[in-house]
Amino acid sequence: MPLARLSPLLWPRLQTCALRLAVSAAPRAAATPQLARSQHASAVRREAAKAKVPPAPASPLESSTARADLTRRRFWKSVALASAPLPGASAETASTLVVELDGRPLRTPEGTVLRIPRERVLLASLVAREWSEQEKVMKSWTLPMTSLAARALDGLATPEQRSAVCDDLVRYLRTDTVCFQEDHPPILVQLQHEHWDPLLAWVKERFGSTIVPITGLLGASQADDAVAPLRRHIDSYDAWELAAFERAVMATKSFVIALRLVEANRTSDGEQWGVEEASQAAEVEVKSQTEKWGMVDDTHDVDHEDLRARLGGCVLGLVRDSAEVADEVLSGQATQ
Repeated sequence: MPLARLSPLLWPRLQTCALRLAVSAAPRAAATPQLARSQHASAVRREAAKAKVPPAPASPLESSTARADLTRRRFWKSVALASAPLPGASAETASTLVVELDGRPLRTPEGTVLRIPRERVLLASLVAREWSEQEKVMKSWTLPMTSLAARALDGLATPEQRSAVCDDLVRYLRTDTVCFQEDHPPILVQLQHEHWDPLLAWVKERFGSTIVPITGLLGASQADDAVAPLRRHIDSYDAWELAAFERAVMATKSFVIALRLVEANRTSDGEQWGVEEASQAAEVEVKSQTEKWGMVDDTHDVDHEDLRARLGGCVLGLVRDSAEVADEVLSGQATQ
């Protein structure tokens, strides 16, 4: 493969490998220790200089997210949302949305065109907004919706990938946060009854699974017959729903809290249970501690807002709209 065609992501690794090869190839014997060190240093410098190859030119197929992550600089001028047909389909049957940077489609870190279903036009619009609001220096942590979409496309595209992720998430259920309940102090017991007991009751009513609270220090795992219905249910999620669910599990450290949040927001007729309720359920233990000891500035307050921001992104990623809404968004963009 010509060097010019290598992805820019490979160049730092290429330089490191070349430098290591230079060290291993340097002379190992000489008349004196001083001469040996001098020859060794000279060889290393020569080979290191050879390794400093110029950056490869940007390829039209290069991942925009990878390029931005490498350079940390904004290299695009315009951001637009556009319709795009699925591979092999005609333009008249366009069923996806893409974000274009200077007319080129945004790609995931793996190089996949970031195609978002038309019914998830809100997600597509938020991804476009994230890239539009980037300043001269890229801030990757300000791209949460892009990250969510890329996770769905790169990490959850195949049944095998989704099955493996579901297996990992079920491990959270077997030792779920809401299962570890204490009988003291009183404020913790009160918060557990207020936020966690309704969740366990909901799981039993909705899925027929009895999740048993764990009160001992050594703990115990949940029964397989309680876990199986929940495992089957999350396996039915599409890649976008599973990406949102996975992020919610990681944010709350709870399978049950994340499941309640996703189920309440994945359809328009879901029950009213949102980000604030999920956040309060995830913060039961922290809340009991701050009630006694007080809040730590720049720690508890930052975590408080960060949790709600992450869960808010999950909920926004679940929103579905009609094709007419997507058409309105695209037509409104064209008139601006």
